[in-house]
Amino acid sequence: MGIEGLTIIGESINDSVPSTHKLYEANDIDGIMALAQSQDEGGAAYIDVNVGLRGPGFMADMVRRVQEITSKPLSIDTPDVEMAEAGLEAYDAGRAGGKLPILNSITVTRAAMFDLYKKQPFRPILLSCEREENGESRPNRTGADNYQTAKVLLAMARETSGMPNDDCIFDPGIAPIGSDIEGINKMVVETLRLIHGDADFNGTHRSVGLSNFTVMLPPKRADGSPVKSPLESAFLTIAMPLGLDTIIGSVKRKYQILDPGDDALVCLNDALAAEGHECIMRVMAYYS
Repeated sequence: MGIEGLTIIGESINDSVPSTHKLYEANDIDGIMALAQSQDEGGAAYIDVNVGLRGPGFMADMVRRVQEITSKPLSIDTPDVEMAEAGLEAYDAGRAGGKLPILNSITVTRAAMFDLYKKQPFRPILLSCEREENGESRPNRTGADNYQTAKVLLAMARETSGMPNDDCIFDPGIAPIGSDIEGINKMVVETLRLIHGDADFNGTHRSVGLSNFTVMLPPKRADGSPVKSPLESAFLTIAMPLGLDTIIGSVKRKYQILDPGDDALVCLNDALAAEGHECIMRVMAYYS
């Protein structure tokens, strides 16, 4: 049983996942289709399709193949405009019960992707952790800057495509908590808080790539005992009351909302309040 109100975009068909990359390299399409099937059966609301740099034709073919074995809508995941266009053109909304695909992801420097909406409407994931400065992309490092970029993206979605708020999904970015010496995740939580308090964003959605949060953290404590509660669940416990309602994640994980005194939640609150390496030390203490 998942968390009520949480939409999961199944992450497995992604070239950046080492095991999936091997399937792509081996042209094991049956293996990739099995991943799509397992995510469908596991409860994913959307199936992510990321083919790396294999080109528009390959993206289009993968979209068609995945739709042959699932009626779930897809998340077409690429920063390349031509590949995004190919994926969207191949997408058959009828096979997904009329549901729009997600396009992941649009930044202020990839605004040309909004033009694709006229050919095939979609729900964009709007990446607000990157702003435009002198014509180039620059990372945001404060919640205020991240929030301002989200406001720019919301205006662009309305002005270029007439998208309703309900189709817009904002991703403030997330960093591995075990190496976050720059306070990126503190920025993410502050961004969520600022967006949540702005009535102009009413009806919009918020998302993160949750699996990135615990990259490289051990599955067990140093003594071999299991971790009672994953820090991913602690993040959801903090972020969902601030409007987070979508994640790119695994259908195999048992995400849950934690009780206030849960060790993982206490750890994460401490880590988010810490500065620099103190954040990492607090996380490592949780696993020691």
